[in-house]
Amino acid sequence: MEQQLWIWMWCSIVLLLTTCNCASRKKYEETKCHYYNHTACDNSKNEKDCTSAIQNCKSGENDKPSYCYAVWVNDTKTNKLEIKLKGCFLNNIECQGQKQCKDKKEEMKPSGLMFCCCEGDFCNSEFMWDPIPTTPRIETTSAKPLRDENELIHTVVFSTIPLVAVASMFLFVYWVYKRRKIPQFSHVPSSDSSHLGNCSPILSNRPIQLVEVKARGRYGAVWKALHKKDTVAVKIFPPQDKNSWLVEQDIYQLPHMQHDNMLSFIGAEKHASVIEGAKNEYWLITAYHDYGSLCDYLKSNILTWDQLCHIAQSMARGLMHLHEEIPSERPDQYKPAIAHRDFKSNNVLLKHDLTACIADFGLALVFQPGKSCGDTHGQVGTRRYMAPEVLEGAINFSRDAFLRIDMYACGLVLWELATRCTAQQGAIPDYRLPFEEEVGQHPSLEDMQECVVHKKLRPIFKDSWKSHPGLIALCDTMEECWDHDAEARLSASCVMERITWQCRQYNGTAVTSLAP
Repeated sequence: MEQQLWIWMWCSIVLLLTTCNCASRKKYEETKCHYYNHTACDNSKNEKDCTSAIQNCKSGENDKPSYCYAVWVNDTKTNKLEIKLKGCFLNNIECQGQKQCKDKKEEMKPSGLMFCCCEGDFCNSEFMWDPIPTTPRIETTSAKPLRDENELIHTVVFSTIPLVAVASMFLFVYWVYKRRKIPQFSHVPSSDSSHLGNCSPILSNRPIQLVEVKARGRYGAVWKALHKKDTVAVKIFPPQDKNSWLVEQDIYQLPHMQHDNMLSFIGAEKHASVIEGAKNEYWLITAYHDYGSLCDYLKSNILTWDQLCHIAQSMARGLMHLHEEIPSERPDQYKPAIAHRDFKSNNVLLKHDLTACIADFGLALVFQPGKSCGDTHGQVGTRRYMAPEVLEGAINFSRDAFLRIDMYACGLVLWELATRCTAQQGAIPDYRLPFEEEVGQHPSLEDMQECVVHKKLRPIFKDSWKSHPGLIALCDTMEECWDHDAEARLSASCVMERITWQCRQYNGTAVTSLAP
């Protein structure tokens, strides 16, 4: 606990001093520093990537110079050094002219935590503790004359500012620590440390009270919870699914992901498990919606044509936004295209007005410009909703191919909506999952391959749907979404346009018999 506090202090100091406005305004070349973040690298599968990372330091505001820094622990008992942080350090007057990374403070902290900064490429590759001797040196007669008064004042002023800032930060951190007791990392960086900043933002865990489990899935449980007076949802990931937790929170925090048809993200936290001896568990905190998933809602409710239109339209709008690439001249405003890869009615939530919002991005894939999909495993998702090419293991690993997989599943969800719509003639049948009549409730991969790939079966359109022209038009949209030829499938934007037109065209249409 004490060591975490010292690391927090040093991170805060680094962030504070990087904003200091004490540098000259001349142009500086880009500096290269060794980068290391023990929080990410302790959980990294590739130790080589962690230990050999390089960070290109850009000049700060008004072209302030960049330096390199290191934070480490000096264990006096074992006489071993443990690296905590390395990276870029912006415009600290104390780093100027320091060609070696040395901590020169006279006494070592009780925690053993040390800090140094220096000037020059990779100057933080080696670091050391070189305390300033306490015994005053005896100057010889050949000593240089004293500097003039202006130079002395300049040195005192610029060396005092960082010290005052450091002291203020220590007092502030101590005050926060006394009030909040045990601070923890609110956002743990992903295992790819190349894109991370100097320090992770550090906040105390929110005061959240878990109320009841609302759903369980392959990645853990979703709880209804209270945060102060607000009701929130908490998705709790077990230790083995930490990577899905990292992927999901990274996607939620991409630009433009705060969208009316995306589940609203509140925060991510790491918690100690309440089970004695168990490892940490990982929390994802989001908005809570009483109606739950579309799948659960359809089990116990039927829909009017207008309600079907509203749900289908908002769902298509959310999928269109997810798939859309939003260019921007500012890197922090660029939104890449994203494939969900596990789109289904269980991952579409309904708000109080039946507006749909898309959730669960643990398997999602982000398409950054100029980068390939890498060694991404193609056969993922829920078997019942897998497209033919996924079931065959014959995916073309391109952006458009992954987006078309989502559209196949979208067609199945539209079918689920139609089965529970009162616009059809006669009694409304009980809710059933896609292909439930063909393969049952728990199909194997082989069952789905036989049904979808070899027999090329799709969910059945009921004769009773022919009583409503809107449902007939919706059937055409479904068929073009789940086409066996992936390249022939509709895009999310096209589905959005079609449903919008169909709903306007057949709004309030009376139920008339169009059956032959």
